[in-house]
Amino acid sequence: MGIRVAVAGASGYAGGELLRLLAGHPEFDLVAATAHSQAGQPVTAVHPQLVGLDLVFGATEPAVLADADLVFLALPHGQSAALAAALPDTVKVVDLGADHRLRDADAWTRYYGGAHAGAWTYGLPELPGQRAEIAGATRVANTGCYAVATTLALAPLIAVGAVRPDDVVAVAASGTSGAGRAAKAHLLGSEVMGDLSPYKVGAHQHVPEIKQASGATGLSFTPVLAPMPRGILATVTAVPTGDADPRAVLAAAYADAPFVHLLPEGRWPHTAATAGSNSCHLQATVDADSGRVIVVSAIDNLGKGAAGQAVQNANLMAGLPETTGLSVFGVSP
Repeated sequence: MGIRVAVAGASGYAGGELLRLLAGHPEFDLVAATAHSQAGQPVTAVHPQLVGLDLVFGATEPAVLADADLVFLALPHGQSAALAAALPDTVKVVDLGADHRLRDADAWTRYYGGAHAGAWTYGLPELPGQRAEIAGATRVANTGCYAVATTLALAPLIAVGAVRPDDVVAVAASGTSGAGRAAKAHLLGSEVMGDLSPYKVGAHQHVPEIKQASGATGLSFTPVLAPMPRGILATVTAVPTGDADPRAVLAAAYADAPFVHLLPEGRWPHTAATAGSNSCHLQATVDADSGRVIVVSAIDNLGKGAAGQAVQNANLMAGLPETTGLSVFGVSP
């Protein structure tokens, strides 16, 4: 028998993607999936793409999850901390929610509200030294989707002093699955199709996480809802401090990162190329007019931005190669 894993909140989009990845994982045995309103229903009643997965949603309670070796929490923000605290210390946990990402309690209160549950090991292996931290952790806070796309584009440049950390601008377009599965009027097909719309302008909850992970001290971030089901395309600009080649910086930083790919010069990322994968595609240049460094990144928000990233972290926590059960290749068209 392999490593026993369970998913809490498995009826959502990220939860469904987790189930898909775990069902095909060579070392993980999926033993439980829980939901709230869907408890008692077959998994395939909610996720028809998982036909053949003979599993019924259980109630989201500690007793249903406690027999697993590792639990994924794919719950709404603010709901993970209490459930994680009720699990035995012997159970490893990867939290896909925001409850344990931020080190700054004031930032949590400002952007999320309520009591701060404390920070766990941050789950972005591509940051310097973070693979070892994750491998030695029993509790890992998975990254936010916008934070993955923006941090991977920005962090190496700030780390080597190639750009100023106090003047960063990011605009990122996301597919509708990033807003979750709950029925909302502004996410209806008739509202989304043929439209681009910004939201939470100047106050998105991923801002403090991006700053914490990337080293940015001043960030203007604008998220945009795009008429597609999945994917994020982020455009990040910053002021250079010298004449360092941003492509060379990124290439050096991710030389040993299996899921981060700097594209050949002149080829720009697009979301369709990352769909279904755990990859991040990057390209960088220097703007001929403003002189600002521009980095564009593309990810699948349900892959590298959520479920794929969570499995990558779980692999490290379980002592497995981080690529186990994950694909670098997208699905197209």
